[in-house]
Amino acid sequence: MRIFRFFTTLLIVLCGAAAAVATEWHPDSVLGEGFEMRSVTHPDDYSGNVRSTIIRHRSDCGDSTAVLYIHGYNDYFFQDEEAERIADSCYHFYAVDLRKYGRSLQPGQEPYELRDISEYYADIDSAMAAMRDDGIKDVVLMGHSTGGLVSSAYMSEHPDTMVRALILNSPFLDWNMNAFMRKVATPFVGFLGKIAPRMKISQGSGESPYGQSLLRGRHGEWDFNTRWKTIVPRKVEASWIGAITRAQKRVRKGRIQVPVLLMHSDSSAYGDRWTPQFQSADGLLNIEHMKKHGPKLGQDVELTEIPDGMHDLFLSAPAAREKAYKKMFSWLKKRTSP
Repeated sequence: MRIFRFFTTLLIVLCGAAAAVATEWHPDSVLGEGFEMRSVTHPDDYSGNVRSTIIRHRSDCGDSTAVLYIHGYNDYFFQDEEAERIADSCYHFYAVDLRKYGRSLQPGQEPYELRDISEYYADIDSAMAAMRDDGIKDVVLMGHSTGGLVSSAYMSEHPDTMVRALILNSPFLDWNMNAFMRKVATPFVGFLGKIAPRMKISQGSGESPYGQSLLRGRHGEWDFNTRWKTIVPRKVEASWIGAITRAQKRVRKGRIQVPVLLMHSDSSAYGDRWTPQFQSADGLLNIEHMKKHGPKLGQDVELTEIPDGMHDLFLSAPAAREKAYKKMFSWLKKRTSP
């Protein structure tokens, strides 16, 4: 069964990559000067047309090494400061807005719709094909939250790629729930997702304390498109829950062969209402799960705690995100130098 699933996934990815059609690079209207984008049309899936989007920010001092960033759930790439810091450190920067997210979301599509995590592999493959065309030879794959899970799953099943290292920013390795919900209720909902994939599960009706901690005009310092990254959580489909649960189990088998840097906050924040604690803790995930499951990802995993870091460490308060940058660049220098 495992071999069959591997070859089925490989066939889907290869066919999808072969049939993908990309537009030319043009200025990114979202981030403006210095950023370019191109869209990639993929074969239709169970809900119709499929598109992903590649964003790039080239470095003036970079050579043939680049970072490829994969965003999280309820997200898209908007972190221009992060891209600029990476480019200023002589790494070309690329990012993907995955299918049904952000720039890739098309009219009438259900945001975030998913049946299996492997659906995103073609989006990553098409980005790396564009990077090869740009002369990139070595890639550092970087994933945040659900993007960290996607990146980990991709590397677990793609040992022979351009990727030389993996950076995980608060990866979604387990559900932030009690044991019964993680081990019984959530897998059951995931099972129902195979029967009724579009069954909706509520995530609450009020504004997310984490979202309030990020958005300028609430308690944060960042501007982003609140239609693409909502403050009030959307309902999720049961099929998405099943896809995430299965992927979390798959990545714990230690198959990642490249070096991994896993960074997380030093604490988690809880509650339905915003408090100042959300500005200095992970307001979405349980950091203990990252400590528990992170070492299971591969043979060379380094875990680093960022004091006062938020869920997206690079959107934390200036002192905390500076610590995250310092750690990331020192690790990159050691791992990517000849």
